[in-house]
Amino acid sequence: MTTNSEELELKDRLSLIENMIAEGRRTNESWGWVFVLWGVAYFVAIGWSAWGHGYLAWPVTMIVAFALTGVLAAGKSHGQPGTTMGRAIASVWIAMGISMFLLFMALGWSRRLVDYQIFVAISAAMLGTANATSSMILKWKVQFGCALVWWAATIVSCFGTLSQSSITFLVAIFLCQIVFGSYMMIVEARQHRQVAPHA
Repeated sequence: MTTNSEELELKDRLSLIENMIAEGRRTNESWGWVFVLWGVAYFVAIGWSAWGHGYLAWPVTMIVAFALTGVLAAGKSHGQPGTTMGRAIASVWIAMGISMFLLFMALGWSRRLVDYQIFVAISAAMLGTANATSSMILKWKVQFGCALVWWAATIVSCFGTLSQSSITFLVAIFLCQIVFGSYMMIVEARQHRQVAPHA
């Protein structure tokens, strides 16, 4: 009797954990637009920097992207209950975002960020860390693939040429922000279509 009740309790706990992970992944998928928004913001900042205004491009673009994210997120999450898994993932990304924001704002305005390859290496490593952490929490291999792409960009930036670093960074932004964010949005839309007929 005791063994059976222990097994049932263990199965219930495992089922709860699996449900929490699935809910966390669904919550994460609903934020795909943030990946796309920031991917576009990175491209805008890079393009603006290429025109010779690097000291203004990154701070201004990041402030605008940060404000847009805050406004759109406030409207999106209004009235939706938060989950433990969702708060954990949000905490990872918010902490990484604040760290990147403060670091690059300070380096940009102090004009100490003169080596583009160091900028790419630091950015890619931080984004790789946040993606890896999220993917490990959610047990999501696709997002871990994004972490691997970011870490590859870190390595290329440290050991490759400026041209190789730039191309790898642009490819990583496209794949891990624009494509991955779009993928998340598509998955979310499919789930809404499947749920809608049953509602």
